[in-house]
Amino acid sequence: MAIRQRLRSLFKWLGIAVAAWLVLTVLVVLALRWIDPPTSAFMLQRWVAGHFESGAPPYVYHEWVDWESIPRRVALAAVAAEDQRFPRHDGFDLVEIERAWKRYQAGGRLRGASTISQQTAKNLFLWSGRDPLRKGLEAGLTLLIEAMWPKQRILEVYLNIAQFSPDTFGVGAAAWRYFDRPVVALDTGQAALLAAVLPNPEYYRLEAPSAKVRGRADWIRRQMRNLGGAAYLERL
Repeated sequence: MAIRQRLRSLFKWLGIAVAAWLVLTVLVVLALRWIDPPTSAFMLQRWVAGHFESGAPPYVYHEWVDWESIPRRVALAAVAAEDQRFPRHDGFDLVEIERAWKRYQAGGRLRGASTISQQTAKNLFLWSGRDPLRKGLEAGLTLLIEAMWPKQRILEVYLNIAQFSPDTFGVGAAAWRYFDRPVVALDTGQAALLAAVLPNPEYYRLEAPSAKVRGRADWIRRQMRNLGGAAYLERL
């Protein structure tokens, strides 16, 4: 009887803890609709890792840039590179998920089909990796973000926390570090180069773009034209 009572008490407190965590998560996501996040989970992880490496501080380069100061060509380059259905989907690109699954069934490598909304949820709150726990949390946070934030806000936060090199986050810091100018002064080619490293900023580098990065940047510029230019973002 005593064991049964202890189990009931344990499950009761576990339920309270889970409910409190869910309420807190909803409140934080809702608040970030209007409050600019000063950092992200990925930035904090990089900051901690930097203390155990041989390099000198700063360990993280980041500068927030409001939506009004981000050129539409920079925003469009990111959408063209990472998530061309961003204005239309509800957080998950079912078309790309189906294509990725078919490629895998045909013997190819299982590749991700993450949307900008999913990447925002992951970079802001979680950690890298493909473990089921992280993917499950990412899905739930993506649904919350899509429900509570307008598309423009999702893209604004994404552009400000996306990783462009091992220690550089956001288009503001990346523009200064790799092009020596504010993001508002970037031209279309530079915007495409920024977007070209997004799939793997640990491997693709902006300080010395490889032929692969430059080729991808050319592809992104073509996609930007195919989408109809900056007018495509009016759908947000």
